[in-house]
Amino acid sequence: MTTKSQAVLDWIDERFPLTSTIKGHLTEYYAPKNFNFWYFFGSLALLVLVIQIVTGIFLVMHYKPDASLNAAGVPVAFASVEYIMRDVPGGWLIRYMHSTGASAFFIVVYLHMFRGLIYGSYRKPRELIWIFGTLIFLALMAEAFMGYLLPWGQMSFWGAQVIVNLFSAIPVIGPDLSVVIRGDFVVSDATLNRFFSFHVIAVPLILIGLVAAHIVALHEVGSNNPDGVEIKKKKGADGHPLDGIPFHPYYTVKDIVGVVGFLIVFSLIVFFAPEGGGYFLEFNNFIPADPLKTPPHIAPVWYFTPFYSILRAVTYPLFGIDAKFWGVVAMGAAVVIIAFLPWLDRSPVKSIRYKGGLYKAILAVFIVSFFILGYLGVLPPTPGRTIVSQICSVIYFGFFLLMPWYSKIDKCKPVPDRVTG
Repeated sequence: MTTKSQAVLDWIDERFPLTSTIKGHLTEYYAPKNFNFWYFFGSLALLVLVIQIVTGIFLVMHYKPDASLNAAGVPVAFASVEYIMRDVPGGWLIRYMHSTGASAFFIVVYLHMFRGLIYGSYRKPRELIWIFGTLIFLALMAEAFMGYLLPWGQMSFWGAQVIVNLFSAIPVIGPDLSVVIRGDFVVSDATLNRFFSFHVIAVPLILIGLVAAHIVALHEVGSNNPDGVEIKKKKGADGHPLDGIPFHPYYTVKDIVGVVGFLIVFSLIVFFAPEGGGYFLEFNNFIPADPLKTPPHIAPVWYFTPFYSILRAVTYPLFGIDAKFWGVVAMGAAVVIIAFLPWLDRSPVKSIRYKGGLYKAILAVFIVSFFILGYLGVLPPTPGRTIVSQICSVIYFGFFLLMPWYSKIDKCKPVPDRVTG
């Protein structure tokens, strides 16, 4: 560095911890040297968050959260989206990047969570990191649900109608709670403005705060690795972990490979298949919302469908309370129970590399049942599909609730003292 640039940096460091932050989180943050493909998805999640925020800012410049009809008899909100798509220079690209980014966000986050699941990244001392991650997932679901209403298409309107009405099943406070969420007795202009405010301001601020806490907590205790070995236990004479390497430049360069691969796939979808076969952008959402015309089948976007299937799987009342209420409870519990993994897993080892066949078989059944639930959530319910979704729901909860038992009796392999690569 030149004398002038060093002087400027010193001036900044006296007033703001710039250099120490860079050292603590990049150049002198030592990560395990055996990271693999699965460790791309954390940085990719951060990349997609940036894409969503930047494209969202440009969309807000032209979007109008107004459910009233214009001179052509089309809702203003829907017409503003069409204006972005047809008349704003590059508007179609920004809108498709944002809509594709929503699905990409969940794909990346699901894979990131799966990596934590197979390598035991939720185990001690990373319980708080996992809890922050679960809260990020909840905030992401809220953000996606509220953003889904904003195009004011048929599926947006009726999807919000169905989901908000579920809260009315809660005893005593349910009906009033539904009115508070909607801001009206029906999904209307008040609902649209309310969801717009939360989608653009409130939830993104919460999301950014949780992501920051997630990263700070991660760098405090250090990253897990495919072996589940704590690299901080073996340090060299210089005080650095023997099995660690500086995150920068080694993993920043490696992450660029993942970023390039992701952007290639992302671009192919944006330019050639932005609707994603009707899964990323549903065809009914290209029709203006009509409160007087219900679509033949109402289903949420694909990333909500596993939990929606669990909700629909509950068909019997209990303790004199309507089945719809217990469905809502089951759906909420299906998400919240993920946060308790650090205390449910009693295995003596962290990584799937050293766990026995019992855990691997149960995990495989769990993953298959999760995909089945996701697929069934897209389809209209039938008696046969309801039975299958009930079986898969039992498997889903069984995976977590029985974990203290099967993780303890599973025959594990000995874990090495050092990472194996």
